[in-house]
Amino acid sequence: MRLFLATALTMTAFAANSVLNRMALVDGRIGAGDFAVWRVASGAAVLLFLVVLRDGRIAIGGGRGRWAGVLSLSVYMVGFSLAYLSLDAGAGALILFGGVQVTMFGGAVALGEPLPARRWLGAALAFCGLVWLLWPGSGAGGADAFPAAAVLAMAAAAIGWGIYSLVGRAAADPLQSTAANFLLASPLCWAALWLLPPMPAPGGGEIGASAGGIALALVSGVVTSGLGYALWYTVLPRLAASVASVAQLSVPVIAMAGGVVFLEEVPGWRFGVAALVVLGGVAIASIAPRSGRRAGQRSGSQRADQRSSGSSGS
Repeated sequence: MRLFLATALTMTAFAANSVLNRMALVDGRIGAGDFAVWRVASGAAVLLFLVVLRDGRIAIGGGRGRWAGVLSLSVYMVGFSLAYLSLDAGAGALILFGGVQVTMFGGAVALGEPLPARRWLGAALAFCGLVWLLWPGSGAGGADAFPAAAVLAMAAAAIGWGIYSLVGRAAADPLQSTAANFLLASPLCWAALWLLPPMPAPGGGEIGASAGGIALALVSGVVTSGLGYALWYTVLPRLAASVASVAQLSVPVIAMAGGVVFLEEVPGWRFGVAALVVLGGVAIASIAPRSGRRAGQRSGSQRADQRSSGSSGS
């Protein structure tokens, strides 16, 4: 029961990042770039504190793998915030979630990993669900409701997080690696902030960083990102790989519920059907047959799958 509650709390934290980001931007409380900077910097602070508390030190090295992780994390952070200037919380989470899974599948193909038929089928379903949701001119929640710039920003975020997840599979200490990546991504996100054009406020002028907007970014960075990832890496070794993957199917659903409760968002029928197709495809790709799970346990592949599952939150 305790494991179930910890897993549920972690999934809620991942989903809350979408709600908090959208909540901060929808009323012009803070700019998208400012939100990303405050989120990644505060997340780095709490993750570094946890690692130092545990080990007494922090290791920053890692070679090319480290910088691939830092760059992809920065793309995720900035793209995620920019997308929520226009996307609803649930829609953004679904596009991100589906895009991450498709990116990781493409990475597995490019790396020549053996892929069973169920993973091909699952990835195809997830991709078709996203295409149908975003197809132009279809109405009822299609691309007419989703500005192209916002969709492209979230697609970039999904690719960034997918690459980050692929790179992170080789991390011997995911918590320490994540802390170092957050620390090094902070100045990159700060540089991106200065490259972004000024954003007009709803009442005129430029969007500033209000106390309320900064507070939401800090909650996202410290609680739902930093502490959320730390809790996930504590729970993950105790979960079967298939359970860890399937648990993350709840993230877009929780984000959609949060958008309805806190932001008064009303998703249409098209979004609901697309969500079922995307999440169903991911479920098919994630749930291994019982015999496959036993074989995975004998070969040690299940532990590798767990590491990849641990990095696909938002």
